[in-house]
Amino acid sequence: MPILVHKYGGTSMGNIERILSNARRVARDIEKGYQVAVVVSAMAGETNRLLGLADEIDPNGSGRERDMLASAGEQVSIALMAMALHRVGHDAISFTAPQAGIKTDPYHTRAKILSIDSTRIKEVLDAGKVAVVAGFQGVTEDMEVTTLGRGASDTTAAAVAAALGAERCDIYTDVDGVYAADPRMVPGAKKISRISYDEMLEMAGAGSKVLQTRSVVFASKYKVPLQVLSSFEDKPGTLISEEVKEMEQVLVTGVCSDKSEARITLLGIPDQPGIAAQVFEAVNEEGISVDMIIQSKGHDGLANMSFTVTKADLGDARKVTEKVCKKLGAREFSVDENISKISIVGVGMKAHGGVAARMFRTLAAKGINIHMISTSEIKISVVVDQDYTELAVRTLAKEFDLVEDKVASA
Repeated sequence: MPILVHKYGGTSMGNIERILSNARRVARDIEKGYQVAVVVSAMAGETNRLLGLADEIDPNGSGRERDMLASAGEQVSIALMAMALHRVGHDAISFTAPQAGIKTDPYHTRAKILSIDSTRIKEVLDAGKVAVVAGFQGVTEDMEVTTLGRGASDTTAAAVAAALGAERCDIYTDVDGVYAADPRMVPGAKKISRISYDEMLEMAGAGSKVLQTRSVVFASKYKVPLQVLSSFEDKPGTLISEEVKEMEQVLVTGVCSDKSEARITLLGIPDQPGIAAQVFEAVNEEGISVDMIIQSKGHDGLANMSFTVTKADLGDARKVTEKVCKKLGAREFSVDENISKISIVGVGMKAHGGVAARMFRTLAAKGINIHMISTSEIKISVVVDQDYTELAVRTLAKEFDLVEDKVASA
């Protein structure tokens, strides 16, 4: 029988009424002939509540104990969802991530999934039951509980779908699909009916909050279609799948913003081979991901280097950078948290030139200064002052026809 994976986020698990509604939705897909595995997040606000308790005791407390505490929220959700499924007439078995065989690396609060042994889940599905799996969490080889970072239940769902060879992974949330721009910033932003893995990956990495980046990576690698749907109303969603020819007809698919990054700048470092390697090897050893990088040569024969990291990693990144600066004899380093990354994404860029110039000209016309630039085949990102975020997004959305005609002409 074909397999579907359902994922329900915190707002979709917000109360008992919502949980029962989700169970009825699972039941409908079972009646269509599917085996269904369900991945759930903690109930809305629960993870914040738990971590708030930890912060009251020690904001800089053990990552191990924070993971142990935060993972409790999903354990409540899986039990309630399994009970709800029993209530609507379907047998279900709940699994914590360790029980589901979800193995991760040892980095607490930001672990990455290494493998999933889906044997127990498949046994439950083949027995005609629903497997309900805790999102957001995993276990190391040493049986230490880990969490995958905020919003990572999407990643769990995509990974479970890949491990099961699922036909599709349906992500149920509080929005009814992926939009070309954040509707809160851009009223009338167009909803995207279908988007490629590569475009969604770039948009997720550029700040779109609909899906977590790693969930799209799993889906793309194992060719599992993702579908973003609303758990509050029955509307068509957005399908994320392999690229098709028609997608290239759209020049820019979406514009995104991300205020979650900070810029670190090293001033007066030696301008010689191997310096960049020393900096980023040190950063990588702490499990910190770097996004944008720029290096320039100063007037004194030394070099300056800037790179961006997430604000969640800034504390660790600052410590590493301070050590590296001392080792290299750098003059100083600075941190700027008042930045925003603005990105435009679209597979159509591959066949059209001049997109970058058009983007830069549009921002310049609004007096928006660009501090850093990064490009790929289907994405252009710039770093600007955070105060200009909404103006930049609205301006680019209008420039690249990402707003419904009746709104754009108003």
